[in-house]
Amino acid sequence: MNPSPANPSLRIGISLGDLTGIGPEVTLKALAAEPPADPTRYLLIGDAKHLHRLNEKLGLRLPLQESAGTNPTGKFSISNPLTEPLPADLLPGSPVAARAAVAWLRDGAQRCLRRELDALVTAPVNKEAIIRAGENNFVGQTELLSALADTDRTAMMLLGHDERGRWLRVALATTHVPIRRVAENLSREKILLTIELAAQACRDLGLSRARVAVCGLNPHAGEGGKIGDEEITTIIPAVEAARQKRIDVTGPWAADALFYHALRGECDAVVAMYHDQGLGPLKMIGFESGINWTLGLPFIRTSPDHGTAYDIAGKNQANPSSMLAALRLARQLCAA
Repeated sequence: MNPSPANPSLRIGISLGDLTGIGPEVTLKALAAEPPADPTRYLLIGDAKHLHRLNEKLGLRLPLQESAGTNPTGKFSISNPLTEPLPADLLPGSPVAARAAVAWLRDGAQRCLRRELDALVTAPVNKEAIIRAGENNFVGQTELLSALADTDRTAMMLLGHDERGRWLRVALATTHVPIRRVAENLSREKILLTIELAAQACRDLGLSRARVAVCGLNPHAGEGGKIGDEEITTIIPAVEAARQKRIDVTGPWAADALFYHALRGECDAVVAMYHDQGLGPLKMIGFESGINWTLGLPFIRTSPDHGTAYDIAGKNQANPSSMLAALRLARQLCAA
């Protein structure tokens, strides 16, 4: 399942996301930016006609090959689980494109579960468009992939670096939850799992240590229970349980100060209690280099840390840096 990146048997799937967004564009640009000596075989899961048109429009000249088999041999193969090609003139947020994005995501996950692919990189989708298209239970790609893999022991980690090469690695105890419901969605078990997965992620990345720092939920980490008691009732017990498992973990810390110390290298990963607590600092320093990595799945899944960007789709303005970083992380993890 995990051949070296120098091994031509390495197979990475890319689900192309929302066709009316920038996913296909950043995918082709990122693939074109890889060195010719890269022996990895890539399976692009999406609409072939659209990709051929876009490849020509961007002047990339990637040798795209259509394939219907389970083990395509071309360097850049295209497979579409849908029986009909998508119209060429879809509007941004089209229900047709949204449903196709979900179908492509499912196909990529199923291929990974069948061991046909070594990793899956997922281009961005639009949650609102998917729900409008009839997928009323859709919460996010991470949640759908967890369901397809029949596991709830997953966590989202976002990684990014600044212009000086300083990394932040942030794992989230809760993901796509309204702020008013964050506290009720936190539990000792969920926080402990996220700490464990964050520590394992550091080891998978080959870091020299796996020091995890945990954010508090409330301002000033609750000030000893004066500003909320979740630190006392939930977070501290999770941290103590992680220490019992010999994980190098500290906290809970006030989140407004913790990220300053994390960027200085005083820890290797941060566990944040909710989405924007962790991703605000991450995107501040690594907006163009950010990567989303789903921890705990039975297969490797990464994605760029940006959305569909309908406003620039089709204008050849999309920056492929985040997609390129996601591809490279997937290859690195395959070699771990």
